[in-house]
Amino acid sequence: MAPLKSLEPDYPIIDSNFQQFCASHHIFSVEDFLLHDIYALELSTKQHFDSKRLEEGISVVRTIMEGLHQPWLNGMELLQKAQGNKHGISTGYERIDVLLEGGLFQGNLVELVGPSSSGKTQLCLKVAANVAVNNLGSVTFFDTGNSFSPKRIDKLLDQSSEPAKIKTEEVRRRVMDKIVCQSVFDIYVLFDLLHQLKSTLKPVTGSSVQMLIVDSISSLVTPILGSGAHGHALMVSLGFLLKELAYEHNLSVLVTNHMVGAEGGHLKPALGESWKNVPDMRLHVSRDCKSNICSMSILRHPYITAGKAVMFSLK
Repeated sequence: MAPLKSLEPDYPIIDSNFQQFCASHHIFSVEDFLLHDIYALELSTKQHFDSKRLEEGISVVRTIMEGLHQPWLNGMELLQKAQGNKHGISTGYERIDVLLEGGLFQGNLVELVGPSSSGKTQLCLKVAANVAVNNLGSVTFFDTGNSFSPKRIDKLLDQSSEPAKIKTEEVRRRVMDKIVCQSVFDIYVLFDLLHQLKSTLKPVTGSSVQMLIVDSISSLVTPILGSGAHGHALMVSLGFLLKELAYEHNLSVLVTNHMVGAEGGHLKPALGESWKNVPDMRLHVSRDCKSNICSMSILRHPYITAGKAVMFSLK
């Protein structure tokens, strides 16, 4: 996210005096604004002799936040991205892997959309277990609704296609240790944790993290959307941070999103229009309420036609 100093040439109001005021509140970039209480910041300007100019500067930064968008990529950059992230991570469900032509690819932000009890969390746990069993690396799991279940992970290990890999308790413990879960109930805490993760992913640390899971992202974002432009800008900033982690560090990032009511009694993915084009891949999951039979369909994919679907059993 752009540092405030870099905005000064285009926005003279964001001068050294304004930057110094912001620095006194530990604000150095547009993202820092997103993570700050703007109302409290506006109140603090009253203590300064140049309060009107500071208020104007805050208004300008808020306008910049409203216009946040992902930088355009040219054809060569898109091709390099596709060629540089070919390694697929199996979901643990063969039919889903076939549908996605290899599973969940590194370097991509993937979103699972579906109503409550549709199997989104089960899929996240299955993918996490599969990554750990096959020694692909570690998994960072951010749980926003107390949905993570170590016991369920343990049972999923028994259903692994590679039972020989977990034949002893010592190996089983090592597999479980590769899945690191942390409860997160606040979007600002999530930002802090993601930045911490980003610092550990620098090449010098030799981090082995291969997958990041946020279940569910909508639980944290929905409450702040009521704050208008600030909330939407914060949501988009979160999406871009997740994409940056995926692309720059070749992670597979998986998030879940619930559904809300729409016109005509239908359901639609939460988070709205500002979010729908952020994920590289959007997958819709539904479940037969009388059985464990689920359906997955593609809503958005870099190179597979939307609408393709598959049925699978949620074990």
